[in-house]
Amino acid sequence: MDNKKRIEFIINPVSGGIRVVPIKSAIEHLIDTNLYEYGFTSTTHRGHATELAYQFAKDGKTDIVVAVGGDGTVNEVGCGLIGTETPIGIIPCGSGNGLARHLGIPMDPVHSIKWLNKHKIEDIDYGTINEHPFFCTCGLGFDADVSKRFADSKVRGVITYVEKILQEALYHKDEPIVIQTESGEENIEAFIVTCANAGQWGNNAYIAPLASVKDGLLDITIVPPFTPLDIPTLAYQLFNKQLDKNKKIITHKTESLTIIRKKDGVVHIDGEPTVLDKTINVQIVPKGLKVATPIKEREI
Repeated sequence: MDNKKRIEFIINPVSGGIRVVPIKSAIEHLIDTNLYEYGFTSTTHRGHATELAYQFAKDGKTDIVVAVGGDGTVNEVGCGLIGTETPIGIIPCGSGNGLARHLGIPMDPVHSIKWLNKHKIEDIDYGTINEHPFFCTCGLGFDADVSKRFADSKVRGVITYVEKILQEALYHKDEPIVIQTESGEENIEAFIVTCANAGQWGNNAYIAPLASVKDGLLDITIVPPFTPLDIPTLAYQLFNKQLDKNKKIITHKTESLTIIRKKDGVVHIDGEPTVLDKTINVQIVPKGLKVATPIKEREI
């Protein structure tokens, strides 16, 4: 077949503890070679996936660039494809896989590859936090501090992530912040502030259950300090898409907002920690990224 499409797979060899060889072998066995030609490139340093994705989009020969890794890898590949006609595909191999789950991409390794043989292309929104793009969520507070501990760990995976949550719980301090939206200004003390394009952090923890990647809006979830007695209810609501029903949780839908802290501090951008200035500007960019997503049976 002369009109085969070209897929470039960008593999993060350390995402979620995966190994490159089994993933490459699975792709070679499951991808439909009557439809696609393909190539593999493994990343070697932070930012490498962005460089690669940009070059693949620029060369005009690549039809899809697939991120093989976690949310951090997806973020890097997405950053390289913003504003281009080249869509991102995802084979989720990370610890959370928030955007992949939101888009309905299978978590099973076999099915997460096979869906590429029959897919559709969609335009989705993305956000920026002090001009850094994010595609799933960004935020500050407890989850950002956990992401810093996790990033500093030499061992990846869900067990390590849970360990870092428990460690941070012993030392975490809530911080007073100012939130500015078109609705006005709020002075609050926050345990977590999440700005969501997609609905979940990952692992089906729905921090913003009403979020959509196509509505041109950010879903802001502010979790105030709480007592140990609140934890069972919060945990149940978080994993059952009901957090928005909690009367103690503050939520907004907005195109942009400003967060003012007392000093510079850690934030997470799609789960990856970084330090930003005390003034944080977040906004949505409608339909700025093309993505390849599975075709559901009812759509065939």
